[in-house]
Parts: sequence; C-alpha cells; structure tokens
Amino acid sequence: MSTQQFNIESQEDLYSKLEPALTAKVNELKRNNIKYIAKHNIWRYLKKYYWLDSKDLTLGEMVNDILSTPNSDLENYMVDIIKNRVEKEKNSQDDYLL
Repeated sequence: MSTQQFNIESQEDLYSKLEPALTAKVNELKRNNIKYIAKHNIWRYLKKYYWLDSKDLTLGEMVNDILSTPNSDLENYMVDIIKNRVEKEKNSQDDYLL
C-alpha cells in the first residue's frame, strides 16, 4: 500500500485536511448529548494540549488524536473557557461600576 504525500502549506490547509475527522468527533459528541462543542473548539484544544511541542506528526496520528480524545477532556476544556469568559465579563463590569 502506498502512502500519499500531502503538501501542507498553512494552518488553514492542515485544518481543511483534518476537517472530516473533526466533523466525526463533533457528531460523536452530539450522539452523547454534548452539543455545544464545535470543530474549532476541538482544534484549539488539541493544538494547545496535544500538538504544541510535537514534531513531525503525520495526518494519521493527528486524526487518531482527534478521534481518541476523551469527550470529558473536551467538556472540561469548554467549562474552563466559559468560566474565564464569565470572570472577564464580571471584572469588566466591576471596573465599569467603579
């Protein structure tokens, strides 16, 4: 079996190549009643926590990471994001009231 060589020129190009796996993960999340996590949330989570210091990852490895990421990890990531946004809004409202 031959391996196909992909020419990845940008983050947008890489995202495009991985989009089917991201879509599959979002669909899995929805089947598990987790409807508030989008493809870009999964992408950002993996870039920050899985791929930040990685070198020479293959598309296959990245697809595996997308599909095997525990749903609970993605949920916790989103809860943290929401908490941070609420805290920022609260602080900015407190500054406005002063």
